[in-house]
Parts: sequence; structure tokens; C-alpha cells
Amino acid sequence: MIFPSNRVRILVATQPVDFRKGHDGLAAMVQSVLRKDPFTGTVFVFRAKRLDRLKLLYWDGTGLVMAYKRLEDTTFTWPAIREGMMALNHAQFEALFSGLDWRKVKALETRSPAAAE
Repeated sequence: MIFPSNRVRILVATQPVDFRKGHDGLAAMVQSVLRKDPFTGTVFVFRAKRLDRLKLLYWDGTGLVMAYKRLEDTTFTWPAIREGMMALNHAQFEALFSGLDWRKVKALETRSPAAAE
């Protein structure tokens, strides 16, 4: 998948959205409902009522990019439906996008090589 760097912020809108919305409709929703700026490079993940679909929206510096994915044999593991959004780290997003349970992905404790001595 074409995706920005690992350092990008990833936010999941927890409420299902109307999947007829395109670039402009989702960008307007980011601004008016989520109260965020869609032109910062943050990746916004949207879910449909059907659990097997997602849309991504992000600004790559030259334009809005929208990606759509539908799983064939399974459904995405979504967070509980509530107001607002939640953040995922890059590994959790990769698991979600692959149709895996992102809740089982834990961040590893990192340390500098000097601390290993």
C-alpha cells in the first residue's frame, strides 16, 4: 500500500460514516465533526456500517488521497462505537488494514544500544 512514513499520526473515527462520501465530504467531516485539520498529513480512518469496509483520507502535500478497502472473507476489528476518534500506532494500523485484530499488537519497549551493555 502507498502510505506515508511511520511517523504519521493515525486517527480512527469510531462512528460509522456514509460511504458514499468522497474526498471533499470526508474532509468536511474531519473539520466539522472531528474538529481536526484534514490538511496536516494525519491519516483519518473511517468505517462503514458494514464491518468489512474502510476508507482512509490523508493529505500527502500535493492533494487529498483517499483509499477504500473491502475484505472478502472476514471483517475488520473496530473499536467500540462512541463519539470522537481514537489514535492507533503504525503497527496497530497495519494489523487493522490487514484484517487482523489490532488490539493484540503491543508496542515493544525500546532502548538505546548503550543501555544494553
